[in-house]
Parts: sequence; structure tokens; C-alpha cells
Amino acid sequence: MILKNLGKNIETFIGCEAEYSDAKIVLFGAPFDSTTSFRPGARFGSAAIRHESFGLETYSPYQNKDLCDCDVFDCGDLELCFGSAELALTDIENRANEILEDGKLPLLIGGEHLVTLGALRAAARRYPDLHVVHFDAHADLRDDYLGAKLSHACVMRRAHDILGDGRIHQFCIRSGDRSEFEFAEEHTDMHRFHFQGLEELTEELVKSGVPVYLTIDLDCLDPSGFPGTGTPEAGGVTFQELLQAILQISRANIVSADLNELAPMLDTSGISTAAACKVLRELILALDH
Repeated sequence: MILKNLGKNIETFIGCEAEYSDAKIVLFGAPFDSTTSFRPGARFGSAAIRHESFGLETYSPYQNKDLCDCDVFDCGDLELCFGSAELALTDIENRANEILEDGKLPLLIGGEHLVTLGALRAAARRYPDLHVVHFDAHADLRDDYLGAKLSHACVMRRAHDILGDGRIHQFCIRSGDRSEFEFAEEHTDMHRFHFQGLEELTEELVKSGVPVYLTIDLDCLDPSGFPGTGTPEAGGVTFQELLQAILQISRANIVSADLNELAPMLDTSGISTAAACKVLRELILALDH
């Protein structure tokens, strides 16, 4: 099935101007932050990333690759219901499912981290043996947040509801309540504070060939270099460390991915948005095999 209703977006991420029929990777935005627990603003992240991407070159000296040589289609932002997390997730799931059915890789730009759940539902339905690789400052393993089970604080717990034990691999985690870390000890593969263990995991995933969903919460970066996020946590990784982690895990069989939690209005310097743009450029190039 080739989607008939996806025309070119007016403002695309730089270099992502292929026709939908030719694209291997399809970008789409989910401007949603209605469950944000601290500082709102992530709903503006996807639009800011597109707009500010034109401050970048399409060429990456890190990878010696150019976005102009890639077939990437940017279909713009979904129009989501801010009053219902479930309706928003359904729209995200439907779009991701359409892209997957057309044999392409959905690359979602958030938005708060809950948006991952919609795209993950689509990927898990298509790939029952799916694994998740999760870069984040926060465990996101609460069963509920102030009574709400659909919250950005609960997204990995809802992923566990779908996938079960042994298929969620978490890195850079440095925040959460005690129960989340206790849950992780029993049910997920958590690596605190850093990316140690990612190389070994990547080798296992490559060897097995299992499908992988990659989710990157940008607050894994240290807020000294990335303050524009809703729940900043001191002690994060550097851009270079995140880049090397992306290059490492991109060797696995990644079938869907997302980048989330930029809140551009919380950093008027623009540094955070510039960093997010560069992370997205490198992620696209890494996924374009």
C-alpha cells in the first residue's frame, strides 16, 4: 500500500525532500506534551527542529555521508488531540503503521516521550519479537503518574506491558523513584549513567537479527549543553558520547525510531535546538544503510 494522502511538507528537515514513493525513511512529527510532569513546551520541538535545521549543512563529517544522497521523506506534523492521550497515540500508531506497511522506516519527532508508545504499538504488532533500546535520563517505569497510566513518566512501563521481560534495554538512566529501579532489576536491562554495555548488546542484537525500536529522549544529554528540555537532570552524557552510541546501535536491525523531549522555548539561546537538529541529522544518516 502506498499512501495517497502524503504530499510534501512545506517546511522539511534539511535535505529530506525525496518523494514518498522513493523514500526509505519517513519523518513525521508528534507535537504533543499534554502529560508533561514539569516544564511544558515539547509540543513545539518538531517544528523548531525543522525550522532550525537550515542552520546545518546536509553533510556529516562524522560519517562522511550527506542527507542529499539519502531518500528521506518528511510528511510534517500530525494534528493531534491535546485533550486525550489515547486519541493522540492512536493517530501516531496509525501513521507509523501506514509507513511500516509500505516497507519504510518511521522516524518520529516528538513531542514528549509518551508519543513513543503509539509508534511502538505499530512496530510491535508488525514485529512480535521486537526489542527496544532506550536512551534517557529517566527510567520512565512508573506504573502510573498521579493516577495516569498514560504519561511520559510511564512510557517504558507501558512498553513492558506489550513486550514483557528481557526486551527493553535502557541506557544513561540517572533518575526515577525507588520502585522504578527495583522494577528494572527484575524486568529490564538497565545501564545507569552511561552507555557502558551498549557495544556488547549491539553485538547480540546484530547476531540475532531481531527487530529493534530505538527511542532517544534528548534529556540523556547533560543539561549544561542541552537545557531546553522539560525535566533536565544533571550528570548526562555529551553530544559526542550520544553520537557514538547512535553509530554503534545503528548496526542493529532498527525498524523504527524516535527522537523526543526538546522544549525549544526553555532555551532561548537556541543551543538545545541546534543540538537536536544535529542529533537528528546523524541519526538519519546512521539509519540510512
